[in-house]
Amino acid sequence: MQLHSFFNSSASYRVRIVLALKGLDCDYQAVNIRTGEHLDTQYIERVNPSATVPALVESELRLGQSLAIIDYLDARYPEPRMIPLDPENRARVLELSYLISSDIHPVNNLRVLKYLQEVMGISSEQRNKWYRHWTAEGMAGVERLLACYGQGPWCFGAQPTLADCCLVPQIANAQRMGCHLSAYPRSLAVFGHAVEHPAFKAAQPLRQPDYVV
Repeated sequence: MQLHSFFNSSASYRVRIVLALKGLDCDYQAVNIRTGEHLDTQYIERVNPSATVPALVESELRLGQSLAIIDYLDARYPEPRMIPLDPENRARVLELSYLISSDIHPVNNLRVLKYLQEVMGISSEQRNKWYRHWTAEGMAGVERLLACYGQGPWCFGAQPTLADCCLVPQIANAQRMGCHLSAYPRSLAVFGHAVEHPAFKAAQPLRQPDYVV
């Protein structure tokens, strides 16, 4: 099994957490999205037609998109489960996961920020204001969901789920970008608990072979 990943990609971070939780070894293949390695013709043709990270390669399977990868891993290696089987619990976990992966992450990922600066001509200060605005909008929704339905030390109970695997990278990125997070105490409590777990520690950006400051 190969994981094509970039250390600071939050989508890659999600998959690394799941692989670690499931105890699955993989051959880490670094793809530097800052220098455009994901746009290389060979990468697109041989690994991921979407020209993004992460990408999972197992036997003849070539699969991109973090949530699709995690769903595959859950089906192929079901213990521990990241997406609950119970319909209500499943829906609740996916609701929060999609809020992060569909509402917050897409407008704040690297290619969007680069386009804003390099094509639209906004300043670094304006870029950071953009990032913090959409993070605040999304995290407020996350916090409300956890206040209504969250329980236990993790987002939804006594064990980590996909929701935690999405939340931790999102908060890590927000901290790196200087976002103010004090308005989200429940989210921060989950984050503080999660980062002490060995699997979440192993998946951290600074522990990856391609990490650079």
